[in-house]
Amino acid sequence: MSTLSTDVTTDRPARVPATRRERRNPRRIASSVLFHTVMTVISLVYLVPLVWMVLSAFKTQGQIFDSPWSLPTSIDLSILGEAWQRGGLGTYVVNSVLVTTISVAGILLFGSMAAFALSRLKFRLRGFFLVFLALGLLLPVQAYFVAQSTLLDRLRINDTRWALIVPYIGLGLSLSVYLLKAYLDSLPKELFECARMDGCGDVRMYFALVFPLIKPGLATVAVFSILSAWNEFLLATLYIQTDDYKTIPVGLLAFTGKYSTDYPLLFAALSIITIPMVAIYVIFHRQVINGITEGTLR
Repeated sequence: MSTLSTDVTTDRPARVPATRRERRNPRRIASSVLFHTVMTVISLVYLVPLVWMVLSAFKTQGQIFDSPWSLPTSIDLSILGEAWQRGGLGTYVVNSVLVTTISVAGILLFGSMAAFALSRLKFRLRGFFLVFLALGLLLPVQAYFVAQSTLLDRLRINDTRWALIVPYIGLGLSLSVYLLKAYLDSLPKELFECARMDGCGDVRMYFALVFPLIKPGLATVAVFSILSAWNEFLLATLYIQTDDYKTIPVGLLAFTGKYSTDYPLLFAALSIITIPMVAIYVIFHRQVINGITEGTLR
């Protein structure tokens, strides 16, 4: 007696309904394309003037005005050496390096100490100091001119490098304190409690625990502070009159005359000064991003 098999096998796979993620896939692709398009346009807005400036340094005065968007006929690097010598950039570079280095060191030291105190120590007037530092982010630099000038005159440091270092440190503290405080607030409080139990005082805790942990935040503050101090023009123009103490932004005025401006030499000098700052940001941009994002996570 034979039995009939009722098992039926098919090679066609079962049809699985599309998931919500698959149905939204075209939208995600469109949003990604839109995002990258916008970011590309914004990048070109900043990149094109930089490239144009560098290329214009190798043109003549007439070529810059007659055909500003054309490529230079030849690349003569001697224009960079001529701009360095005629503009006296060596003195200005030394002054800018000294002012920027000391200012950034002061911002990192005092800003990290203040952030540690405001984040982990409990004391009276803590809220007042936070509000006071917030004014440094809200008020424009022009609001400090009269008070700064009076203070510099009384300290007898006007027309010296300290006339720039002291204001740069003061103006950079607000941003550094808030960035580093946010980074410290994101760290587990158990770390500080264990340090207290091991007998760490405030000073030892700062140097042994806090300072090593906030290195990403310090890198972020350092990059912003370097760019700000290196490119600052207004205070350097007001407080420095002696050529021996002038910084690069003020020194570039030597390439502009009352009736004419030597644009090839000016663009060459700007290229010498700008490209290193762009390179610094490109090299340390990951540290900047990590320092900002890590400080916002709890």
